[in-house]
Amino acid sequence: MATAEQTLLTAEEFGARPNVGPPEELVRGRIVMSPPPNRRHGFTCVEVAFHLRLFLEGHRFGRVYGNDSGIVIERNPDTVRGADVAYYSYAKLPEGSRSTGYGPEIPELVFEVKSPSDRWSDISRKVSEYLNAGVLFVTVLDPDDEIAVVHGAESAPRTLGRNDELAYPQILPGFSVVVGRLFE
Repeated sequence: MATAEQTLLTAEEFGARPNVGPPEELVRGRIVMSPPPNRRHGFTCVEVAFHLRLFLEGHRFGRVYGNDSGIVIERNPDTVRGADVAYYSYAKLPEGSRSTGYGPEIPELVFEVKSPSDRWSDISRKVSEYLNAGVLFVTVLDPDDEIAVVHGAESAPRTLGRNDELAYPQILPGFSVVVGRLFE
């Protein structure tokens, strides 16, 4: 019995496709669909972006992206992940740049918010992909347990509870937020 071989897509081909509706990512050249996130997930993403933007208004260090903006984290075959929230310093993505498509820049910081349908093994794989691509910190927020798990490129993961302070002094000196604020 013959099987049809699936053509692998590049990041550019993936990005040129029309919006088909449900969220998608490109994983090693293949399209992977996921269900739209729930309201709590969306709320948590907005809270993260809000606190980062509020801080950056007074500290012009960089820019925040959200809404699953695509990041090319692997080539040949290509992988494009949609970070829930990503921070790029102006050193990585110069101030005033208005690029479209998927650029070669890798953010310093990525936030992923765990959805009820997410498995920890899948999240761990994404975290590893981001870190291997050059992201310095990946923070996984779990709204159900109200925790933040901070993965650093050069440090062991740290789990922060609701009353702990989330900070990134190496890349965002002066920024901090109490973890519980992201879930209120």
